[in-house]
Amino acid sequence: MILLWMVLIPLVGAVLVGALGRKNAGFGLNIAVSGATFIAACIMTLRMLNDGPFTAWHHELFVDALNVFLVDLTAFVALTTSVFSRTYMRAEVRLGHLNPARLGAYHAMYQIFIFAMLLALTSNNIGVLWMAMEGATLSTALLISVYRTPAGLEAAWKYFILCGVGIALALLGTILIYFAAHAALGAHGALLWTRLYGARDHLDPAIMTIAFVFLIVGYGTKVGLVPFHAWLPDAHAEGPTPISAVLSGLLLNVALYAIVRFKALASGGSAAYWPGRLMVGFGLVSIVVGAFSLGGQRDVKRLFSYSSIEHMGLATFAFGLGGPLATFAALLHMTAHSLTKSSVFFASGEVAQTAGTKDMDHITGIMDRNPVLGWVFLGSSLAIVGTPPFGIFASEFLILIAAVHRAPWSVPILILALGVAFAAIFRRTQAMVFGAADAPRVSTSISLLAPLAHLVLLVILGLAIPPLLAAWYGEAAHLIGP
Repeated sequence: MILLWMVLIPLVGAVLVGALGRKNAGFGLNIAVSGATFIAACIMTLRMLNDGPFTAWHHELFVDALNVFLVDLTAFVALTTSVFSRTYMRAEVRLGHLNPARLGAYHAMYQIFIFAMLLALTSNNIGVLWMAMEGATLSTALLISVYRTPAGLEAAWKYFILCGVGIALALLGTILIYFAAHAALGAHGALLWTRLYGARDHLDPAIMTIAFVFLIVGYGTKVGLVPFHAWLPDAHAEGPTPISAVLSGLLLNVALYAIVRFKALASGGSAAYWPGRLMVGFGLVSIVVGAFSLGGQRDVKRLFSYSSIEHMGLATFAFGLGGPLATFAALLHMTAHSLTKSSVFFASGEVAQTAGTKDMDHITGIMDRNPVLGWVFLGSSLAIVGTPPFGIFASEFLILIAAVHRAPWSVPILILALGVAFAAIFRRTQAMVFGAADAPRVSTSISLLAPLAHLVLLVILGLAIPPLLAAWYGEAAHLIGP
């Protein structure tokens, strides 16, 4: 029952915050709903620790080693983002960037987005998974356009059109999966992950291969894989910073989760090599394009949005390599990237709001103006480029080791792309942090507690992965298979 309540809390909360969101109480209520969702996720996790994987609501919802840590991660980032939103969005209203009347819609759509993410992660039904991802598309399109600026409306329209086409292709792939499984499992069982996984060796490999092509293109559009990534930089740059954080930190993860689930199904037949090869190809191209696109950026949020393309490409590449080590590293990378990217968007949004511009050429002296913000922004920037002791360093190191063993030809490409990304981001951020201050000092915002909490967790992941999390990664790698 706790699993069902965890999914429903943000949906019920959306109604409440939508009604009260125009008032100051809306911010506190948004945090309260997000906090309740996180507590429910923790209780659900405790139950899994005691009872193992379980289903709920007539087997329509389920939790196992692959999705349990992603559920906790989603609930945690949703909570910290709601805390960050309280100060940040109030300042946006005060600065005239946002009409107070739109705050209710902002809070309601935020909770609907979290509901869609949790439903996608915990649904045992591949059709419901598709509907949840479509719901996420609709809610985030409204969130991206909440400022009602021409650039924001264009970004939201581009996001809606491209992701709408992508999700339509994912629907076609879902229908093909159902067609392949119907003969073996019947009408209802052909839609359930738990039934499909057990029968994956009996599914028609030709149909599964075609289905996976549609699915990786469809859901890969929402991951931001090249060449389906055109929406991502605009959506992250033009939407409110809290939405940029959850788009990059949560939505991309959930879409990749769907691809990985379908990879586990498609790898059961004689065409087992195809899913991995496709993921390696898409992942490697995304890494290279994302890394080499960083150098020409001037908008600070657009800079880190291209970094998202690079990092999700890296996780996709690792999942495509297969094997226990590469899959373990990919799961760690998803976790570390989610925490890091939300942290770096928190910090960069605060920097842009304080400076009154997102143009990095006109932002300088952050450390002199606000030392706490300067250290948080610097720490988040160092974390996202993979410097020790942060978690992304550990995951990238493991991915490189796995590549040496399973695809040695890719190692020079990976090292080159990672080096280019490091140089591009560090060159920009160090000038912003340590340059001469051209404005008076500003006070530290309480919203910086959110990225600070993420940085602490990233150091823990970089120094010593908690045994429980490592065990989940190991079990998830076994579920995903070769």
